[in-house]
Amino acid sequence: MRIGELAKITGLAPSRIRFYEASGLISAVKRKANGYRDYSPDTEWVLELITGAQAAGFSLEEIRQLMPVNTRGWRHDELLNGLKQKVEEISALEQRLAQNKAQLLFVIKGIEGKPEGVPCGDNAHMLIQRLREEGVGQASGKPAALKRRLRISNNLSPLAGTP
Repeated sequence: MRIGELAKITGLAPSRIRFYEASGLISAVKRKANGYRDYSPDTEWVLELITGAQAAGFSLEEIRQLMPVNTRGWRHDELLNGLKQKVEEISALEQRLAQNKAQLLFVIKGIEGKPEGVPCGDNAHMLIQRLREEGVGQASGKPAALKRRLRISNNLSPLAGTP
């Protein structure tokens, strides 16, 4: 199959396909007598794997390490370990994002609840001090204390669900 046909089927630009080939993510292809690349039908699903893995957060180097040398050469244990490691990385990212979200909500509440007559700069200093006291945004932050403060500032019971 020629590159234009493969590009049309996969939705990838021909330059992207050539890039994956040059990067070693897809097997080098034979050229026909006229110089055109001749991709095997397996290349379509390999490209789908690559783009799917990228969408899931895998880097090209991670994909390269997990991809088989050929379509029958999957390394089961390495593949499984790589997938599990990516799930752990995503979980850690989710935790960091939840902490970032909580910090932003805390700041928003602090800005919205600015006392009457307090200049914005002074309010910012007070917010920074409260963030330090709460440990918000630090590696050893106190998310439970922050959630408690957010519930109270939202006039919710401390037993209510997370905002």
